[in-house]
Amino acid sequence: MCVTAHPDDECFAFGGALALAAEQGVETYVICFTAGQAASHRGDAASPEELGRTRRAEFEASCKVLGVSRYEVLDYQDGQLEFAGFSHAAGRLVEKMRAYKPHVVLTFSSDGAVNTHADHTMVSAFTCAAYHWAASPKRYPELGEIHHAERLYLLTTSFFMEGRPAPMPAPWTVTLDIQHLMERKQEAFRQHASQRPLMEQTKGMFAQFGQAEHYLLAAVREPQPAEQQTSFFDGLKD
Repeated sequence: MCVTAHPDDECFAFGGALALAAEQGVETYVICFTAGQAASHRGDAASPEELGRTRRAEFEASCKVLGVSRYEVLDYQDGQLEFAGFSHAAGRLVEKMRAYKPHVVLTFSSDGAVNTHADHTMVSAFTCAAYHWAASPKRYPELGEIHHAERLYLLTTSFFMEGRPAPMPAPWTVTLDIQHLMERKQEAFRQHASQRPLMEQTKGMFAQFGQAEHYLLAAVREPQPAEQQTSFFDGLKD
């Protein structure tokens, strides 16, 4: 399960991981909190509502390119997640985790990613709480049987984005080699036609740094020392 904030996060941030999982026959589920109605790049949309509809369709097309098994966009307002009710937002994720029963959960780190977006930080907080609360019989007992996901991974970075405030990133414990999937990741990004200016702005960045994605293993079911890995799934039984 991968939890994001905006349409295009699934490819811009997590595209390599999702495409690699699909290539390995792993079922994936992407949950996006907003429809991206407040984006700076608006394409031909005449209103936030129209932009939201456009970006939902772009998100669906991108997920299909990446081989995502299941995907949905929630109804939160873009740019306003810091004001959302925390318990309710986390509870929605708890319910979905208990129903879907993921082995692995992915989301942003608390720094807000390379563009230090507050929505990314909030999605990280919601997801981290939900990861732990989905396994607790004391939390949301009305939302289904508890589920212990095996691992929680947070996206981090080995570079900073030019022209943006530098984040304070987490040290990575996982490096995914996605060089052979770069074209698929870029094709998924091209589905977000409304965000074409962003594609042009970041083209050089992906050419230089896009051959790998980096993640921090943030939580597990059993105590263990940190170690460097090249897969989310090493050692998992199923």
